[in-house]
Amino acid sequence: MRPILMKGHERPLTFLRYNREGDLLFSCAKDHTPNVWFADNGERLGTYRGHNGAVWCCDVSRDSMRLITASADQTVKLWNVQDGVQLYSFNFDSPAKSVDFSVGDKLVVVTTDPFMGLPSTIQVKRIARDPNEQTTESVLTIKGPVGRINRAVWGPLNKTIISAGEDTVIRVWDTETGKLLKEADKEIGHQKTITSLSKSADGSHFLTGSSDKSAKLWDARTLTLLKTYVTERPVNACAISPLLDHVVIGGGQEAVHVTTTDRRAGKFEAKFFHKNLQEEIGGVKGHFGPINALAFNPDGRSFSSGGEDGYVRLHHFDPDYFSIRM
Repeated sequence: MRPILMKGHERPLTFLRYNREGDLLFSCAKDHTPNVWFADNGERLGTYRGHNGAVWCCDVSRDSMRLITASADQTVKLWNVQDGVQLYSFNFDSPAKSVDFSVGDKLVVVTTDPFMGLPSTIQVKRIARDPNEQTTESVLTIKGPVGRINRAVWGPLNKTIISAGEDTVIRVWDTETGKLLKEADKEIGHQKTITSLSKSADGSHFLTGSSDKSAKLWDARTLTLLKTYVTERPVNACAISPLLDHVVIGGGQEAVHVTTTDRRAGKFEAKFFHKNLQEEIGGVKGHFGPINALAFNPDGRSFSSGGEDGYVRLHHFDPDYFSIRM
């Protein structure tokens, strides 16, 4: 499995997202400029220029026509995927951290960071079909918990919003009223910051990664903890295979915390676990810094990783990957 090395970013990667067909891969980084690549050969197609800060997250509409990006420059921008033209910019009072299109792409959920005395928020914006009719107001604003919300996504049928972040608690909110419906049990939940959250292809369950060196699989409706995957290093990114019963987990210490005494310091690999058996299947090394972003192609036959080293690595699985027996 020889990776394709994709160099287009000047700064660490933050997020990776495939479109629904799996022919395009979108990458976000701290260098202000999201990129789009051909997902089969890693060729760069173009860039989306206009942000003035780190871009933390993106999502692409079901028809691959619209890209939405969240940035530290306190904006969320809507782009035309094909020509890179900025269609609209939502302005906020604090950095925007996460974006997620609803099923049907009519709504988007945005999280904003705590900033200058303002609390974190979860906000829902309506996305107009015609960009000229786009308005800026939020349909729903939820005052968030203490600390940064690193990720918020839509629950089944857009009826709920699932959020997770620095205060380690996963919460489920009612999309209509903004009421808090459920909180994950603190005893069985993560013990440190939740860095990442990734849904299964059908949306029935989701995976969270945390600085507590574990990833956990949850039921999206009930918040029942299904599985826990334990690693030796903080988890920055995670993803669920749409094809096999596999999850992939990536991370590594921040450079600040890497000591010279630890022989394994900076062992930056994407680790594969069996989703049900919770056992490690194997790993893919290669990044020269922590892995910050992971995504499976929707066909499950390839995956990509984005690192602190500024590279995106695209991996097409070998045939023997599909016949791993546990």
